[in-house]
Amino acid sequence: MIIQGLGNAAALYAAAKISPIQKQISDTPTANFADKVSISAAASKAFAADSSVSDDEAIQKRLDTIKSKPAVERTDEDVSYLHANDKKLAEITSKDPKTLKSSEIDYIQKSGGFVNTMSALSDQEKAMYDEMIVQGNYDAAQGLNMVAMTRYGMDNEITLPNGKTFNPGTAEVTAANVRNLFRFTFVDGTGEAGRKFDALAAFLDQREAKATKA
Repeated sequence: MIIQGLGNAAALYAAAKISPIQKQISDTPTANFADKVSISAAASKAFAADSSVSDDEAIQKRLDTIKSKPAVERTDEDVSYLHANDKKLAEITSKDPKTLKSSEIDYIQKSGGFVNTMSALSDQEKAMYDEMIVQGNYDAAQGLNMVAMTRYGMDNEITLPNGKTFNPGTAEVTAANVRNLFRFTFVDGTGEAGRKFDALAAFLDQREAKATKA
């Protein structure tokens, strides 16, 4: 996957603060409050059964329903309900987004119905991502996020602007591969993408050097 600019990257890698989805709603006739509504015995029985469900169960049921929808199909009400009732999501999104670990980003992406970029990283790569976050090396972590973006949904080789071909899904995340392959999957005139890939490559250099000495 060749990604044009960091703006598109940000769209793939959803921000930790989930914005309400705006939907266009067609006009519908206003109900006449003078009208009487009759409820059948069967409907009344079903309503009574629903009322017997505990509040926690009802909340979880609705959360599960909301999370089963992709982000673009969720209403503003869905998004508001999710943030008001998913305690784990609220706890995660209260943090500084750049400090989030891989499992927290994974939870946000799944709960928000976004592209799950973290699923494109191996367990070892996720552990490496968390190591960067603990060290405060946020640029390197974002570089690894971009690697994940290029991998998402990819199972074949791509041709880079410099003519080289490789498979992002099978290419190992090494300093050499980051410098010679992954960094060319982003076409970014600002230089930000290159800077983050450079930070990732430098981190990998240090990590590989330590492994060699050990």
